[in-house]
Amino acid sequence: MTKFRRTRLQIVACLLLPLVLSSGALADDQYRWSGVSRVVAISDPHGAYDAMVITLANAGIVDKELSWSGGESHLVITGDLMDRGADSRKIMDLVMRLEEEALASGGMVHLTLGNHEVMNLAGDLRYVARGEFAAFASDESADEREKWFQRFREEAALESLVTPDDAELRATFDKSRPPGFYGHRKAFGSEGKYGRWLLQKPLVVVIDDVAYVHGGLPQMVADYNLDELNGEMQSQLRNYVRQLEVLQDAGLIDPVVNFYEHAKEAEQLLDSGNFPEDVQTALQAVIQLNGASIHDSDGLVWYRGTVSCSILSEGDVLADSLHALGANRLVIGHSPTINREVLERFDGRVFEIDTGMLKKSYNGSGHALIIEGDSVLVVSESSGNPEPPQPHPRRVGTRASSLSVEELEKLLESGEIESTSSSLFGLSQVSVTDGNRTVQALFRASPRRKGADTELAAYRLDRLLRLDMVPVTVSREVDGKQGTLQFLPENTQTENVRAGSGRGGNARCPLTRQWNSAYIFDALIYNSSRAPSTMVYDMSDWQLMLMGHPNAFGTKTSRPSYLKSTQLEITGTWVDALKSLTDEVLTEQLGDVLDERRITALESRRDSLLSEATQ
Repeated sequence: MTKFRRTRLQIVACLLLPLVLSSGALADDQYRWSGVSRVVAISDPHGAYDAMVITLANAGIVDKELSWSGGESHLVITGDLMDRGADSRKIMDLVMRLEEEALASGGMVHLTLGNHEVMNLAGDLRYVARGEFAAFASDESADEREKWFQRFREEAALESLVTPDDAELRATFDKSRPPGFYGHRKAFGSEGKYGRWLLQKPLVVVIDDVAYVHGGLPQMVADYNLDELNGEMQSQLRNYVRQLEVLQDAGLIDPVVNFYEHAKEAEQLLDSGNFPEDVQTALQAVIQLNGASIHDSDGLVWYRGTVSCSILSEGDVLADSLHALGANRLVIGHSPTINREVLERFDGRVFEIDTGMLKKSYNGSGHALIIEGDSVLVVSESSGNPEPPQPHPRRVGTRASSLSVEELEKLLESGEIESTSSSLFGLSQVSVTDGNRTVQALFRASPRRKGADTELAAYRLDRLLRLDMVPVTVSREVDGKQGTLQFLPENTQTENVRAGSGRGGNARCPLTRQWNSAYIFDALIYNSSRAPSTMVYDMSDWQLMLMGHPNAFGTKTSRPSYLKSTQLEITGTWVDALKSLTDEVLTEQLGDVLDERRITALESRRDSLLSEATQ
């Protein structure tokens, strides 16, 4: 968040502070605990009540009667209790009851807000299942439905040249506002049972040295300490909910209007006439806070960079954020893991625990992370036998989730070549199969010059650095020619096409950071032929892949010309990675694909980059 935007939102928050303080909603201000012997963490139930309770039972948190049996354990749920699954209300009621029972036993339940809690509070109801609304049908006021129907009828009459048919209008109204809709909205209001409860919840808690958050830790976290971060995000959300209610209570914005239309409607209302002072304040606040960090795609509840960026793109962001929070490790949900198992990455500093508990939507099951001292284990919905988390797999380019790097290498090396055709890269595109799985790859004949197999060298160096940008590349003979096969994922787009369309702004890993890593890599290997056509994106998440290195690894020790004036951000994680490329490591790992002169030049460029590193 820019300083200007942050200041502007703080001004709005100050204007609304008396309203917030009078609510008593700031009482829950403890976010850090120490000396906790056992922590159980789950994430993203999404209304999957049965899967959640079985998982909690296998983790020793509830007994057969679903009463608290965790003793002094702390249970952490990193958000998304609701949406998509019909039993969201049952889950909320269970968690509220377990909170009380845990405290009575010396334990504790922590719920950190996820994006779906924030969405429901702020009026973004795109993912609320009809069954979720139906659970509130008995709480709904007939008068409330009729009030909004009459408003709907009046608007329809103004837009029509003929008198609308009431029966048709009623059917249309009921379709967009199913039974229980208004009961649901009341329950999630600032004074409703669930709204009042959720608006007291933090975004982040830290237990011993572990931080727990829904989405991830974006760069903005480094600007706050733990109390400030929670306070700012909670204030933004509470103020938004309360000021939106002012407009809804005045009959100005129908609760059916989606969050993303709120600011537009408020602006139109503000321009249309005079309103009482409280309504004017509410209109201005909704306009300003609609773009606040709590709702931002790079905010705590939405951010996916912690899961999707490589350690070279994300390592410094993670380190700075953890330092600001006073933590060493991180547990996150939000992004279902590729294999629907609990994963660890960044050398055990990050644990990904969203395993797609709602099976019908995510084809996963419940899992719980259990931290006891130095022990980190996992139990699941199907098994109470603890197992260690699995390592986050290296995945450059979308493919079948079961296909590991090693299996993909083997498939490219020994699979049957079914067909060969020309590709948009000016190379041969090869279809390779093992009878069960088929992948596409690009074949590049080995260069005539001796002393370098540049494609293999680039792939190996990527693996050494943990850059995660060069697709799997193997040595292979095709049609009697020796060369390399490089995995070509489906659904890709080159940089020239992406730039022309302006797409990629929603990349899970910010493009600017991906580009910086790509440029450092090209400077290291002296890649003089980088072009937009060799910068390829996986369109499912806009992960950048570097596809061609025929002219890399020369003997020059300067930068390639296209990077002469580029400012490279070579900070801590990159410094560590470059330092790990000792002369001995480079000779051992690349000596069969690069000759001595090229390795010596590589070492010189490494040293030059280290000398440029940001201190």
